[in-house]
Amino acid sequence: QVQLVESGGGLVQAGGSLRLSCAASGRTFSSYAMGWFRQAPGKEREFVAAISWSGGRTYYADSVKGRFTISRDNAKNTVYLQMNSLKPEDTAVYYCAAGMMAVTTATTYRYWGQGTQVTVSS
Repeated sequence: QVQLVESGGGLVQAGGSLRLSCAASGRTFSSYAMGWFRQAPGKEREFVAAISWSGGRTYYADSVKGRFTISRDNAKNTVYLQMNSLKPEDTAVYYCAAGMMAVTTATTYRYWGQGTQVTVSS
């Protein structure tokens, strides 16, 4: 069992930055791939970024490539999402998820956090 708690969301102006954190409980965190997804009002949940269990491989949605960076610290049981050059269209609830593979499909991930709101004003 893995419990995930996101933090770091908030209100930021366009062009600004935020760093999201996702703290995991349990001693098996380092064996899981981690992903970040987001869901805007009226839209489906979409993939943002993923990282392998070792941190050696990362994947990004085209919409965030070059602006967002996913990383993890297995000693701290935490995964991060550094978001730079934020745009109003990045506004959404951001969720972290844990699964066996670093993939883009939400249904592949077994554990989910409650989400943190990110609002980017124009």
